[in-house]
Amino acid sequence: MDPFIPLTLGAVILLVLVFMGLARAFQGHGVDELLDWKPTRDYETEVELEQDDVQQMIDAQNEMRRKRGKKEISLDDVHKQAEEDERLRMRGKGPFGGQGG
Repeated sequence: MDPFIPLTLGAVILLVLVFMGLARAFQGHGVDELLDWKPTRDYETEVELEQDDVQQMIDAQNEMRRKRGKKEISLDDVHKQAEEDERLRMRGKGPFGGQGG
């Protein structure tokens, strides 16, 4: 019998056992803990940045609306428009519609 087949099977079994041992050794430890990873910004900062971005976009739109002589929009107007868009999307068909069609 060719010695290659038993050696290969033995190596595969040994590799599986090593991986099982490693999995057991690191059980309960997250990847972030293993790599000593910490997020660069916290969630509160992300929310503040997002709110600042939205306000900057509204200000830029209002600047363009003033140049055209149109009425300015507020944050409430943006929320109302987003809710209306969501209602229309949920009634619609297709991949982005509420029926998932």
